[in-house]
Amino acid sequence: MDNKSYTELQVWQQSRQLVSAVYVLTQAFPREELFGLTNQIRRCAVSVPSNIAEGCGRYTSRDALQFFYIARGSLYELETQLYLSLDLHYLAQPTFDVTLEQLTSCKKLLHGFINHHKQKLPA
Repeated sequence: MDNKSYTELQVWQQSRQLVSAVYVLTQAFPREELFGLTNQIRRCAVSVPSNIAEGCGRYTSRDALQFFYIARGSLYELETQLYLSLDLHYLAQPTFDVTLEQLTSCKKLLHGFINHHKQKLPA
């Protein structure tokens, strides 16, 4: 698609940072959630940079957009799961706030990235 490697993209780099933050914060979740909410949150987080990378490996913007939309959906799913974690008192408010800020930054970057690729589509 583009000459730039996906590893150089700010959206991919920040989504990787979000994955690291999610893994750290879920370490404090109850053990009984390991195969429940903990696993689901981690899978959502990992899905974001993975789908960005996969989309960048596609030959056309139309094909790439499909994966970028999946990444966006994973961000929204992750956001919901973070709210649930807050509701269940698995997350403290300050941790939630910092993580939500990271997630919101990723959403904004991904939105811009999607718009960039949508402009490449034939009219």
